[in-house]
Amino acid sequence: MTEYLTIVLRTIMFYILILGIFRMMGKREIGELSILDLVVFIMIGELAVVAIERPNVRILHAILPMVLLMVIQIMMAFISLKSKKFRNFVDGKPSIIINRGKIDEKAMRNQRYNFDDLMTQLREKDIRSIADVEFAILESSGSLSVIEKVKNNNNEPQQGDITIPLILDGTIEEGNLQSINKTNLWLRQELKKRGYRDLKKISFCSYENGEFFIDMQDE
Repeated sequence: MTEYLTIVLRTIMFYILILGIFRMMGKREIGELSILDLVVFIMIGELAVVAIERPNVRILHAILPMVLLMVIQIMMAFISLKSKKFRNFVDGKPSIIINRGKIDEKAMRNQRYNFDDLMTQLREKDIRSIADVEFAILESSGSLSVIEKVKNNNNEPQQGDITIPLILDGTIEEGNLQSINKTNLWLRQELKKRGYRDLKKISFCSYENGEFFIDMQDE
């Protein structure tokens, strides 16, 4: 009887503890979990299960590694905020699968993403034909963001445009510049005309239809 009571009490305690740990690690939807998040969550869950199933295991021996994992995760999240390279390594980068109505087979191969996956995710968004898609972006979470072609008065699809991030956290996105056939020098000159000389102070800069959107750090 005492053993069953111990299991019940430990279950309640670890349930509350895990809720607290997850709350301190930040809010994220399940679909937005990175590989690092998933590994930490699984390890914490396994530690709790072992401590519940084996009453002879001291509680401190289970709590200590759980708290340590929480600290590691918080530190990794902080590093991700400061370092885009580290964030890309952990979370991955979005890939443009359909660019201006053209399927990028190379990007699909790099992501181990096939046409069945593409068609399935398009159907989930009530899109029946790839011909109706202007841009399809495979996000780092695995979800597919779709921008449909703009239709004219005759209900025929027309080409639209997409917002291109050119600077993220003070770092120029060279790949995005190439995608719009622009250079690093062009970007610096355009920003200089607008009074932005120190690119390191720019938190976010995007380009769409010839217009820039610029957000400075700590503003």
